[in-house]
Amino acid sequence: MLPRTIASFVADIAMMWRRTALVVSIGLSCGVAAAPVAAPDPKVAPDTTAAAVAPSVPLPRPRPAAIAAPSADWSEPHSFGEAAGPDFDAADVTSEPSPCRLRLEKFAEVEPMPRLIGPGACGGSDMVEIEAVQARDGGRIAIKPPALLACGMAETVAMWLREDAAPQVAALGSTLSAIENYGSYECRSRNRLPGAKLSEHAHGEALDVRALHLADGRRLVLVDTHVDKPLRDALRDSACRRFTTVLGPGADIFHVGHVHLDVIQRHNGYRICQWDVREPPPAPLPPKPPETETSEAKTSEAKPPETKPEAKPESKPESKPEPPQEAVKETAKEQPEPSETAAVPAAAPRFAEGTVPLPRARPKVMEKPHHRRKTRRHFHFPFSFFR
Repeated sequence: MLPRTIASFVADIAMMWRRTALVVSIGLSCGVAAAPVAAPDPKVAPDTTAAAVAPSVPLPRPRPAAIAAPSADWSEPHSFGEAAGPDFDAADVTSEPSPCRLRLEKFAEVEPMPRLIGPGACGGSDMVEIEAVQARDGGRIAIKPPALLACGMAETVAMWLREDAAPQVAALGSTLSAIENYGSYECRSRNRLPGAKLSEHAHGEALDVRALHLADGRRLVLVDTHVDKPLRDALRDSACRRFTTVLGPGADIFHVGHVHLDVIQRHNGYRICQWDVREPPPAPLPPKPPETETSEAKTSEAKPPETKPEAKPESKPESKPEPPQEAVKETAKEQPEPSETAAVPAAAPRFAEGTVPLPRARPKVMEKPHHRRKTRRHFHFPFSFFR
C-alpha cells in the first residue's frame, strides 16, 4: 500500500511541473508576439547620450509651501461683546449694586469686583471679595485670605458663619474669630485633572475651608479627629443644609485635608453631602508604676505571718527488763554469723500503692470480610462436577 501511494504522489508532481512549464511557455510566446519591434530608421542617427541610455527615474514630489508659525501673542478680542460671550446682556450693565450685594453689605465687609471674563468659560458676573462677616453678638469673623466669590455664594457663606458656625463654636467657651480660606475663585477643572469638567471654582461658586480660629488662640482643623466630635457633627449638618455640595474626608482623595462647599444647581434639587466625621483615636493607657522596694515591703507587711504547726513530742519506747547475761550469751552463740546469712534489703516499690498503671486495652481483632465464592454464573455449588 505504501509504495503505491508514493508512486502516485511522484506522478502528480511530475504532471504539475509539466503543466506549469506549458503555461509559462505560452505566456512568453504571447508577450513577444504582442510587442511590435520598430525597425530602425536609417536617416536618424542613434542617440548615444547618457540621458537617452539611462532608464527614466521618477523625480521626488515638490516640497509643500511653508506654513507660517502662529503668533505667540494672545489675540485680544475686538469688542466687549466678543469678550463677554454670547450670554452677555448689555441691559444688565449698571452702576447700581445688585440686590444680593445690598443684602450682603448689611452684615459683611465686601468689595465689588468687575465682571470676570475668561479664559474660556471661566469667569462670572456680580463678583465680590468678602473679607469679614459680622456675628450676631457684634463680633468680627475674618476670612483669611479674603475670598473672591460670586455674590450669591458669598451671601450663603456669610449666613453659614453668622447663623450656624459662630453659635456652635460658642459651646466650647470661646468665640469664632476667623476661618482659613483654602481656595475660592480659580479657573481650573475639577480636582485639577486634565480633561475633567470645569470646576465650580471657575465661576466663583465654591469655597474650600480648612480650619477655624477661636478668640482664645485655638485652631480647629475641620478634618482633625482630635477636635471636639459634637462640634464637627454640628458643622457638617449645618453645612449640608446651607450648601448643595459638601465634600470632605470620605468623599475622595482630593478632599482629605479640607472641606469643599459650593451651591451648584442640579436636577430635581439633588444634593451631595460626603463628609465623614471620624471618631477620635482611643486614649492611650496610663503607664504602669515602677515596682520599688517600698511597695514590696508594704506587700510583705500586708501578708499575715505564716504559722507553723507545733511539733508533737516523740513517744519514747517502753523500757523492757534486761535478760540475764547467761541467756544473752546462749542466744549469741545460736545466731549465725552476719556474713553467712546477710539479709538482702527489700527493693523499693516501683509505683506507689494504688497508682499502678493498668495495661493497655487489647486492640480489637479486625474480622475479615466475607468474600463471596466465585462460581460459574454466580451460583454456589456445594460440590464441583469438574474435579
